[in-house]
Amino acid sequence: MNKILLVDDDIELSALLRDYLDREGYAVSMVRNGEDGVREALEGGYGLVVLDVMMPGMGGIEALRSIRAVSRVPVLMLTARGDDVDRIVGLELGADDYLPKPCNPRELVARIRAILRRARSEHPADGPLVVGALSLWPGKRLATWAGRPVDLTSTEFNLLESLTRGAGRPVSKAELSEQGLGRPLARYDRSVDVHMSSLRHKLGPLGDGRSCIQTVRGLGYQLIRD
Repeated sequence: MNKILLVDDDIELSALLRDYLDREGYAVSMVRNGEDGVREALEGGYGLVVLDVMMPGMGGIEALRSIRAVSRVPVLMLTARGDDVDRIVGLELGADDYLPKPCNPRELVARIRAILRRARSEHPADGPLVVGALSLWPGKRLATWAGRPVDLTSTEFNLLESLTRGAGRPVSKAELSEQGLGRPLARYDRSVDVHMSSLRHKLGPLGDGRSCIQTVRGLGYQLIRD
């Protein structure tokens, strides 16, 4: 879990982040382009990938798409500050979180710790959480819908677990951000909304055709029982 892959063509920033992560106890490998990043992410046994969006050749979005085609390794995207499009697209493609550049190394470490903490098995003895057609095994990080396995990223699983444990009541976006993303909800942050859209797509509808995840205006989201 402590092996980190940093994919960024910014040599100076990469060296700064690597030195900081090294001091925090992480083993960091660096590559300069998307092609090498995809190969390393899929073959190197990393606990997490930090992936820059803007790179020559294969950019971060294309690299993320290639990684997600075959792997659930947690991915933290580095995006241009103020570029909401790249952030939303990255989250929709399965990124676990994002951080605008230039980023503070301390915040990067905090985001990495939050993602890895949530990716670990925190409830190894737990039986399945069952809500209607949904079954969730927190210890095994497995989910099924009507007996069919659901392929979730680490962050999607965290958010779905929060909704499942609070099934039948609204769970606020602030609570989902803390429990699912491991950080406070920031103003104008749409990460939770984008992840919820992805979860709705991956889960099946209820018997009446509605999504099992309902928006509760002014409150957050609610997992409803069929």
